[in-house]
Amino acid sequence: MINKKILDKYNVPVPRYTSYPPANHFKNEFKESDYIQFIEESNTRRPEHIAIYIHIPFCKKICFYCGCNACAIKSDQLIVDYFEALKNEFELVTKYLDPNRKVSQIHFGGGTPNAMDVKFLEKINELIFNKFKFIDHPEIAIECNPAYLDYEYLDRLIATGFNRFSLGIQDFNQGVLKAVNRSASEIPIDRLVKHIKKSSMATVNLDFIYGLPGQSKESFNETIKKAIHINPDRLVTFSYAHVPWLKKHQEILEKKGLPSSEDKMQMFLTARELLIKGGYVPVGLDHYVLPEDELSVALKNNQLHRNFQGYCTRKTTGQVYAFGASAISQLENAYVQNVKGVDAYIRNIKNKKLPIEKGLVLRDKEIIVRELITKLMCNQQLNLKKIAEDFNIDQYRLNLITGFREEKLQGFINDGLLTFSNDEIKVTETGSLFIRNIAALFDPLYTKQKNKYSKTV
Repeated sequence: MINKKILDKYNVPVPRYTSYPPANHFKNEFKESDYIQFIEESNTRRPEHIAIYIHIPFCKKICFYCGCNACAIKSDQLIVDYFEALKNEFELVTKYLDPNRKVSQIHFGGGTPNAMDVKFLEKINELIFNKFKFIDHPEIAIECNPAYLDYEYLDRLIATGFNRFSLGIQDFNQGVLKAVNRSASEIPIDRLVKHIKKSSMATVNLDFIYGLPGQSKESFNETIKKAIHINPDRLVTFSYAHVPWLKKHQEILEKKGLPSSEDKMQMFLTARELLIKGGYVPVGLDHYVLPEDELSVALKNNQLHRNFQGYCTRKTTGQVYAFGASAISQLENAYVQNVKGVDAYIRNIKNKKLPIEKGLVLRDKEIIVRELITKLMCNQQLNLKKIAEDFNIDQYRLNLITGFREEKLQGFINDGLLTFSNDEIKVTETGSLFIRNIAALFDPLYTKQKNKYSKTV
């Protein structure tokens, strides 16, 4: 049980650290020529593998909790034009990439990729497969809304190369789904999972969200118990990020009534307990995997990593080249984001112009902070001496770069969230729930601002 005083103390707005620096630090003056320069430079940078992200922003309807760059489908012609733009953007970018580099990851996200006719997805994969070589056992993943899946559609996704399926369940409770404007799957989820397993060597994630209207600790427990019975390879429990100042449609959920921070924490904790008892290994803050999963092995070896595609191993990670409206490329020393509007994206590509809206060049000190925060967020431990050695600097310089002082740890130590000895931080089980707060200790850009980040819980 988490002490309410501790919960209140650390339940503050903090970056999610899916990137460092976070996206709100990107600058608008980033130009097309800058991106081309960094693409070319990336060919000699690490990681050497290529990770590809394809953003499909379209949905049949918008879920009220959604924080993604998504829009309702306006017309069939818009879909055709968008996928034509995707193919053309791919050609514009990849002509600058070394063809000897191998692809380690492909990830289709959204929006709702499987709200599209499957032929569009097949053509994009075919384009990528014809352009590049691949590592052994690459990860080719797609996010799916199970409401729009049937067996034939799944079979075609498998045939075109997808080997990881992330099914966005959110909750098995029909009342909760109705409250957030999400359709339920017509085919029972256990049958969809069995079909994927029977038809291929593909693996399955089931994704859930806690903190939605109508949810309680008891109801979310029932959802997690059902999920454990289905036995997916991986399972994720995302905390609902309430940011109505960014996503106005989320205001609808305020009127329906959101669970308190205490209730959300109880949902998280009881779900975590059930999953661990059910044989799953916790990875990072919100992921759970079976013991034989490669992420579990990487965690044991202190080799867990993550990029914009999510948690991965050092083997499968790559610099991320992203395509589509709002997509963010994650190169070793730069981030580049495309324009968010679908029409503007298509218009740029028709004019043979890379659709850049903003970006950020990472200085050496930001690369150091990123590595430090990534290691801490992934592996729940951090050796400051080793970080300094890896970047050929002394610890005094590391402390100057991060703004870290040992006394900053004292409150976390007193609250039982971490230990510190011989320059090594080890996060406790309770501390892992507040890993974002701990990571912020090493973030010189972090300031507590109300309408900037979602709260920890």
